[in-house]
Parts: sequence; structure tokens; C-alpha cells
Amino acid sequence: MNSTVPTSAAVVVIGAGPAGLTAAITLADAGTEVVLLDRLAAGANTSRAAVVHARTLEVLDRYGVAETLRERGLEVPRFVLYDGPHPLATIDFSSLPTDFPYALLIGQQHTEAALLERLHQAGGSVLRPYQVTAIRDGEQSAEVEYTDAAGVTGTIRAQYVIGADGMHSRVREAAGIGFTGASYRESFVLADVRMRWPAPQSQVSLHLSPEGFTLVAPLPSPEGDRFRVVATVAEAPEHPTLEQIQRLLDARRPGGRVREVLWSSRFHVHHRLADSYRSGRILLAGDAAHVHSPAGGQGMNTGIQDAALLGTLLARVLAGESEDLLAEYERARRPVAADVVRMTDRMTRMATLRARPARTARNAMIRVAARIPAARHALAYQLSELGKR
Repeated sequence: MNSTVPTSAAVVVIGAGPAGLTAAITLADAGTEVVLLDRLAAGANTSRAAVVHARTLEVLDRYGVAETLRERGLEVPRFVLYDGPHPLATIDFSSLPTDFPYALLIGQQHTEAALLERLHQAGGSVLRPYQVTAIRDGEQSAEVEYTDAAGVTGTIRAQYVIGADGMHSRVREAAGIGFTGASYRESFVLADVRMRWPAPQSQVSLHLSPEGFTLVAPLPSPEGDRFRVVATVAEAPEHPTLEQIQRLLDARRPGGRVREVLWSSRFHVHHRLADSYRSGRILLAGDAAHVHSPAGGQGMNTGIQDAALLGTLLARVLAGESEDLLAEYERARRPVAADVVRMTDRMTRMATLRARPARTARNAMIRVAARIPAARHALAYQLSELGKR
């Protein structure tokens, strides 16, 4: 038995990404005995999810984390949609009814670092690396079996288990919960680069073109030359090079000049939703419960909001309230995820249209809608997730 891991806890959280960390903070703040396990030896060191929206900042403000992120991130009040170099519409967050009227651009590694600091303040920690090998759900408790890096095995008995272990969730599989959906045909290039870019640091640029969809978002840096690039391609290389990213930008939005690739990868996108968020003493949050297109930067935000509510409800149940309270979690959060999956699916399909007549009709529709202030405000409100309060 591994001596660094307790043999029992009120809650075991599996997965120390943003959702898992948020759940652990919420529980630790409530005085709940929580154990947080992660299979990786260290946390995220690449930026992956790079935008924190207004509603998520409101949620994280309860824990004192929003101000930390704001200090380390870049406030961006506008998303601008282009057809090639031609502007189609501007989505402006600056008039939204919130203390955070912007999208905050910050690499996921910095978001996770801020959440980890806050967990430490609450008296919690992340135990690494521990691979969960089995979960058994029982009437009185659940058992989590794990193996450490040396191959030593152990078991934790818990009243509840939270699976925040990503799209390929072992927790979800152990619970027998289906993950309904499909995959997109295209693959995606993902890269953080240093470059000269024609748009100001105050906007995220979304470019539609016959070659595919491209997003360029500024990231915080002293020189103001660091950007996230996300683009659809037929088949992305495993680690896109500077030359490949430059050719991609030249074809879709000429004017940028890449100086250095800091990190690059590829991924395929799925749109899937867990059939249920709970099975007995096992509950799901974040990517274990829902995955979708990166359009609009919704994924990590939705997961953090999941975890904050789930942690709050579990703490109340463990403090003596009725277990029936946990039904509120799925009632409140699964419809939100379903809406996000539908919205990002529509955005992705619209952005990746190739046929000229379809693109012409799409652009005309966007231009008409962009002239209506109420339509622009509604889209900003939806992307900021303020409607999920």
C-alpha cells in the first residue's frame, strides 16, 4: 500500500485539470476531506485552452482566483470575424453586464497554476502520478484502485468519486455511462507562436476561407508578439513547423509573419455528451461529461462551472443535507453542455463550408445580422456564458 495516499476520503477527484482543481477547491473550502489524483507526473506545461470567459471569471471570483488570472492574462474585448482579409462582424464584450466585460486570454498552464496555488491555500494538494485502474461503486461507498509510478498498488474508499479525467475518462467507462456523439472529418492545427500580426492585441481574429477556418488570438507577452493559432486542415502534421504555419496563414490571411513556434500539436475534434452525469456514487465533470469543437472557447469554461456547482452540492450533502440534492447537478449542468455542443457544432460547420454558394449565403447572413445591435449583443452574451448564471 502506498503510504502517501490515504486509505479513505469523503471525495476522491480523479483528474487535476481545471475542472478537477475547481471541484477540489470548493470541497476543501467547505472542510470536506478530498483526495485529488492525477496520472501525470506534472501539470499542464502547454497552453491548450486559452480563453476564460466572463461567467467563468465570475465563478472563480468567489475563490479569489479571478484577480490572479486577470493580472497574468490579457483582456480582449472583441472577436472579429473575417472572410479572408475582409471584416464580416465584430462581437464586442465591453458592454456586457458583468465585472469582467472581456474575454481573458491566458494559457491553460497559467490557469491551472493559479487554481493549484488556491488549492494549496485551502490545505489541499494534487497526488501524482497515480493511474486509476478500477472503480467499484457500492451502496455505502465506492472504491478507487490505483497504481503509482513504481507499480505499487493501493485502494481508497470514498463516499463519492468525481471523474474529471478528460474525454477518455476511465471513471465514465467504469460507471458504464455512454458518451453519445461523433467526430468531425477535419483535423486541427494548434500552435503558440511569436509573430508580427496585422490585427491589434485587443481582438481575437476568426478567419473564414475556402481552405478552412483559422483563429488567431493574442496571448500575454511583454513584447506583444505571442499568439495562439488554431486552424482546420484536411490532415494536420503531428507537430506543425514554422514553415507549415506560415504557409497556412499566407493562404488564409496574408499579413502575418511567424518568427518562432513555441509549441505546436494537432488534434481531432469530437462532439459528445455523457448520457448521464451520475451513476450511484460516481459523478462526472468537464471533458469527461462533454466534449465539443473549440469554436468560441467554451470547453474549459463549461467544465470549471460544472465543477464549482458539483463541489458545492456535494459539500452540502456531506454536511448532512439530503442526497436528493445531487439531482440538481445534472438538471442544471447537462442542458448547458447540450446547448454548448449544439452551438459549437453549428459554428464549426458554418466556419468550414467549402462550396462557394454556401459561403456566399453564409457571409450575407452574417453581414445582415451584424447590423442589428441586439443580435450582436445576444451573441456576445452567449459566448461569454453569462446566460448560464
